[in-house]
Amino acid sequence: MGRGRVQLRRIENKIRRQVTFSKRRTGLVKKAQEISVLCDADVALIVFSPKGKLFEYSAGSSMERILDRYERSSYAGQDIPTPNLDSQGECSTECSKLLRMIDVLQRSLRHLRGEEVDGLSMRELQGLEMQLDTALKRTRSRKAGEREDFQPQNLSHDLASLATPPCESPHALPWTQSPPPPPLSSGDTSQRNGEGEVADGTLIRRTNTTLPHWMPRLTGE
Repeated sequence: MGRGRVQLRRIENKIRRQVTFSKRRTGLVKKAQEISVLCDADVALIVFSPKGKLFEYSAGSSMERILDRYERSSYAGQDIPTPNLDSQGECSTECSKLLRMIDVLQRSLRHLRGEEVDGLSMRELQGLEMQLDTALKRTRSRKAGEREDFQPQNLSHDLASLATPPCESPHALPWTQSPPPPPLSSGDTSQRNGEGEVADGTLIRRTNTTLPHWMPRLTGE
C-alpha cells in the first residue's frame, strides 16, 4: 500500500518548518545543479529564508552575468511598445460608459432645478416629485434642529435683560432724584425758599432735573 498524497499547506510548528526549509533548499540546489550539467543551461537560484537570510546558486556563470542576461531578455523590444487593440477597445468602452453617466447626472440635475421637465412622462414626474419632497423634508428637519439649538441662547439673553432694572441698564439715561421738600410749620400759609414757594397750601417746586420718560411725574394736590 503506497503513501497517501500529502496536502501542501503552511507548517505551523517553527522547528519543523525550519528543518523542512533546510532539506527542501538542499534538494532544490541539487536539482538546479543537475539540470545545469545535463542540459548545459545557465541556472540561477535565489532563495530567502523565513527569517530573511539570502541563499543563492548560479551554475556555469556568475549571478551578475545571469541577471544581466535576464534583464536584457525581459526588456528587449519594450522601448517601442506595440499598441494593444483589445486594451484600446476596453478603454473606449469605459470612456463611453463614463460619458453616458455624466450626461445622465447632468440631466437629473437640470430636472431638479425645474429645467427641461416638459418632455418627462408621468412616472418620471412622480419620481422627481418624490426626490424634491424628500429633499424638502430633510431641509425642514435640519432647519428645525438649528432653531432648537438657537432658541435657548436667545431665551437666556432675554431673561438676563429682564433681570436688569432700568436704572442699571448700560443704555439708560442718568438721572438724579430730587431731595424731599422742607417741612412746613402748622401756622404758615406762605413760605419762600431758594428753590420754590408755597402759596395757599400748594407746593410749587422748580428744579432743573429731568425725570426719565418712564417715571410718572408727581404733582401736589
